[in-house]
Parts: sequence; structure tokens; C-alpha cells
Amino acid sequence: MSGLLRRHRDFRLLWCGETAGKFGAAVTGVALPLVAVATLRAGTFAVGLLAACSWLPWLLIGLPVGVWVDRVRRRPLMLAAASLSLALFTAVPLIAAAGGLTIGLLIALALLAGAAAVVFQTAYSAYLPVLLAPADRAEGNAALHGSASAAQIAGRGAAGALIPWAGAVGGLFAQAAAFLVSVLCLLGIRHREPRPATAPGGPRAMTAEVAAGLRLVARDPWFRTLTLFGAASNLALMGYQSLLPVFLVREAGLSPAAVGGLLAAAGTGGLAGAFLARRAADRFGTARATLLCELLLPLPVLLIPLTSAGAGALLYLAGGCAVSAGVVAGNIIKAGFQQRRCPPHLLGRLTACAAFLNYGTLPLGALLGGALGSLLGVRTAMWITTAGVPLAGLILLCSPVRRVRELPGADPGPGPGNATAPAAEGNHPAQPTT
Repeated sequence: MSGLLRRHRDFRLLWCGETAGKFGAAVTGVALPLVAVATLRAGTFAVGLLAACSWLPWLLIGLPVGVWVDRVRRRPLMLAAASLSLALFTAVPLIAAAGGLTIGLLIALALLAGAAAVVFQTAYSAYLPVLLAPADRAEGNAALHGSASAAQIAGRGAAGALIPWAGAVGGLFAQAAAFLVSVLCLLGIRHREPRPATAPGGPRAMTAEVAAGLRLVARDPWFRTLTLFGAASNLALMGYQSLLPVFLVREAGLSPAAVGGLLAAAGTGGLAGAFLARRAADRFGTARATLLCELLLPLPVLLIPLTSAGAGALLYLAGGCAVSAGVVAGNIIKAGFQQRRCPPHLLGRLTACAAFLNYGTLPLGALLGGALGSLLGVRTAMWITTAGVPLAGLILLCSPVRRVRELPGADPGPGPGNATAPAAEGNHPAQPTT
């Protein structure tokens, strides 16, 4: 256990609740599409649509939620979102047990749970820098991202063991239990945020604040570059990930239990990425480490379309591990940059505006994957979408990130290879993740 987890009770509770949530989400990430594929016999496009609906709320409500988060205390919002998710993931398996499960119900679950996730993640991103001192944020980010990767591994492995025993629908109860832990941990946090300064209300004021957040992302070359990269990368990532249940079960010939185990094993790359991030940033600089993690590490993703039954499953394992390592390491570096560069009163808005563009491409990627799979065949669609993952890194090569050693603010002292960042509108000495 890290020193921060030992000495900081409130962070420890936040860490426990977030880790439990990631565990449940990993189980559901395996169980929900398998419910559609194996139980409801849904088609390729329907499975892609289900994945899209999990992320569509970022496009629908992401921007106003960012303004809202900057106007109110964040912890009560996180509690409300976690409580709603707890109710949803408890109700759906009960409805299924009564024989009322349909693909429409799963889509409604994905939309409502996705909306709760928008509120929780935006509030959480703005709450963490309030809870931790600046000197503790790098360790806090690494601890949270590392535990999230471990929870995803455990959750996918648990799904592989749980689904044959309880069924894919029964696996959804794991998410309900995880949200119960999150709610209890959030209730136990003693730290209380100061009341934010009163902001003008009304549609015009909210529109103006949303526009200010978008300008903040658009005008700063560093924010703009990382946001555009995140949008392109997520389009490709969700394009192939939305097809994985169909691809691994119907094309590669793996059982649902084997799929859960394989996804869990691939998630170990995230642990390696969490271990690598700070060390790579210290040795090469945060900008060069970003290029390493986002451009070079994901190249083995091109092995995934070659996956087959038996020993051929190792090709997915290699590609999946590489992608997980690159995504987690890159996100740790970018999360620290965001918290350093953005003032606290704008952090919710900045997070939401960047997430609107980053996460907004996720439903588009899921629909693209489903459409390509229906038109060209699943394996061909996997070739197209996995190729987009390393290609997205070319955005970084054509940006200021290629020309510096450190991302702005990472090293305040002058030195060779470092650049002084132009301050973004309203910024002090901090930005978003993929």
C-alpha cells in the first residue's frame, strides 16, 4: 500500500469506492454484451448500438454537467450518481428473472447508467484535486489508475468464473454490489468542500460558461492537441472493442467463460502501464513519455484481428496487453497535467468539455464498428478499427508535444528541450485524459 493510502483516510475511502466501482464495471463490461449476444441473440449492429448508448450521454449532457459541477459541491453529486446506478443494476436482473428482459431494456439501462457515469466522473475529476495537496496528486493518480487496472483484471476474471455459474444476467448483480460499496465509502469521507461562489443562473449563463470551457480547450495548443488525440483514439478503440464479444465468440470460436478470462488477462497490461507511467515520465520527460505510451506501445493491437481458438488466443492477449498499458500510462500522465494546469474553479468545466469531445466519439466508434461488421464482416471490421489506434498517435507527432521534453507546467524551471506554455484562458499553473 502506498504512503498516501496509509496516511490519508479520506483518499483511502475514495480509492476503495472507486476501485469497487471499476471492479463492478469490468464485470458488467463482459456481462452486458454477452447478455445481448448469448441470451437475446442480438445481431452485430445491435451489440454495437448497446455499446454506443453507454457513452452517448457524454454527447447529450456532458457540457451542461461540467458547468453544474463547477457550481456545486462535488461529493453530493457523486453520491447521487452512485445511488442511481445502484438502483439500476439491482432492478434489471430482477426484471430479467421475471422474464421481462429485452434488448430495449438493456439499451435503457446503458443510457441511464451512462448518464449517471457522466455526473460521477466529471464530479470525481474535479473533486480529487480538492481532496489532495498538490504534492500528493501524482501519487494519488498513479494509485487510482493502478487500482483501476487491477480491478478490471479481477472483474473480468470474476465475470469469466461467475457467468457460467450465475449466467450473464446474474453477473449484473456484481455491479450493484460494487456501487453499494462506493456509496458507503463516499458517505464515510469526512472532508467537506467549501461552498462554491454563487454563479449566475439561467440558460444564458450556462451557455456562456459552456462556451468559455470550449474556448479554453480550443485556444490552448496543449489542451487542443490532447483532446483531438483522445477523440481520434477513442473512436478507434471503441470501434474494435464494441465488436469484441461478437468477434471472440462467433469468429474466434471462444466460449463466454474463455472470453472473460482472456479479457482479464489482457487487462494486466494496465498494471504495467501504471507502473511505467511515472518512471517513463521521470526518465524521458512527460511529453516524450506520452509519445512512447500513445504511439509505440499500442502497435501490437494489429495482432488482435488474427485471433483464433487455441494458441491463437495469445495474439489477442499480446495486443490487448499493449493497448491497456499504453492507455493507462498515457492517462496517468495526462491526468497530472490537467490538475497542474487548470484552476480548481474551472476544472469541472474543462473536464466536461474535453470529455464531450473525447468521449463523444465513443458512441460513434461503437456505431462505426457495428456498421462495418454488418457490411464487411466482423474480422475485416476488426482490421480497420484496430489500425486506427496507432494511427491516432500521428496527431501527437504533428503537434507541439513532439518538440518538447516536458508538457507545460511539469518542470517550471528553464532547461534544454522545455517550452513555456502559453497560458490558457483563465488558467493558472493543469488537463484531460483519453
